[in-house]
Amino acid sequence: MFEPKPLHFVTLLGSLRHKSYNAAIARSLPSLAPEGVTITALGSVGTFPLYDEDVQAAGFPAEVTAMGEAIRLADGVIIVTPEYNYSVPGGIKNALDWLSRLPNQPFAGKPVAIQTASAGMLGGARAQYHLRQILVYLDAAVLNKPEVMIGHVAAKVHSETLELTDAETRHFLEKQVSAFAHFAQRYRVSG
Repeated sequence: MFEPKPLHFVTLLGSLRHKSYNAAIARSLPSLAPEGVTITALGSVGTFPLYDEDVQAAGFPAEVTAMGEAIRLADGVIIVTPEYNYSVPGGIKNALDWLSRLPNQPFAGKPVAIQTASAGMLGGARAQYHLRQILVYLDAAVLNKPEVMIGHVAAKVHSETLELTDAETRHFLEKQVSAFAHFAQRYRVSG
């Protein structure tokens, strides 16, 4: 049981699809969090315009500054994303490009956990490793273990209700969220 100071995490979803399996994973997280930990979703990365330095020069879009502020206020970020073409989806890459340019960089020193899920056997492993490279540049504090890469995700999410139904996957996610809470708590004390 985890009980030091309460923590609040936000989820950053890399999928835009209405019936997204990754969205089902992200929606399951609040119910899997240990006591004293709350988890809420950030806005959609699909609302961000394509990154353009000329647009930035005219002022950051409101959705970018709002998400950056929500990340700053959170005790940690859980990124949940599919893999597209052996890498991260363009929407989340675009959002990270925007967020990386904000003053008072919101990811700098921020605890981050990564979860990937895909229909394939590898569960988004290649996307996860590319995302880790991006987060190095953003100076995020990434939880290394346990890694969450959910393969064959279609068999683990109910096709109609879009709920994560696989008990083993739920248990594994619960273990990672608990480990992330301990990581974020230690980081809060030392970082």
